[in-house]
Amino acid sequence: MELNEIKYAGQPPIDAYGPGFFRVHGVVQDGLLAILPSGMIAWDGLSDWQAVIAARPEYDVIFVGMGADIAPMPAAAKKLLDKANIPYEIMATPVSCRTYNVLLSEGRRVAIVALPV
Repeated sequence: MELNEIKYAGQPPIDAYGPGFFRVHGVVQDGLLAILPSGMIAWDGLSDWQAVIAARPEYDVIFVGMGADIAPMPAAAKKLLDKANIPYEIMATPVSCRTYNVLLSEGRRVAIVALPV
């Protein structure tokens, strides 16, 4: 089997995650995570969608990590994303991080917001 190093162009990959933190491109970030194709942004959680909606032309889908386990997203958040015609996938945070990295490595236009595990 041949192993190849994955190259990411521009947007940073998620290197790791754990209780209350994410490591993105070698830098540890405590708390919430939001990465758009233009870079990391401040995100205050499931009631804060203004910057994510404004950046919509940059990405084709956003992954929403709901923590250690998959959980329903608040109806108000779903309504905002649906109204803005933003495709989203709700997942547990570990799955959303892995999926984000895979699609990013394929050169896809993706974004992620995630609650820590």
